[in-house]
Amino acid sequence: QVQLVESGGGLVQPGGSLRLSCTTSGSIFSIYAMGWYRQAPGKQRERTAIITTGGRTNYADSVKGRFTISRDNAKNTVYLQMNSLRPEDTAVYYCNIWGGPGAPQKIDYTYWGQGTQVIVSS
Repeated sequence: QVQLVESGGGLVQPGGSLRLSCTTSGSIFSIYAMGWYRQAPGKQRERTAIITTGGRTNYADSVKGRFTISRDNAKNTVYLQMNSLRPEDTAVYYCNIWGGPGAPQKIDYTYWGQGTQVIVSS
């Protein structure tokens, strides 16, 4: 059974930094992309940042220049370094992985973590 466990969330003042981690466990192969999504109260879940096995990254416009996604392929772990945090970054952050032998054209699986809360407030 595949599990994703996020950590690193918490309360931080505006302008501060946090680093989120997501570790996968269980038998999983052919991961194509790992990423972070977030959901603020009353809003839909939105993609924040993703990174492919090859290292290509994509960021939401709202976090470009402030957030950095990275991954350790050997450990199937993905990180999100969040700098210059703003109150509007407050949300539950979810880790997501997806892939399969035919990815990206054919996606065989996607898994989600349980989420970690990030609160940016003074």
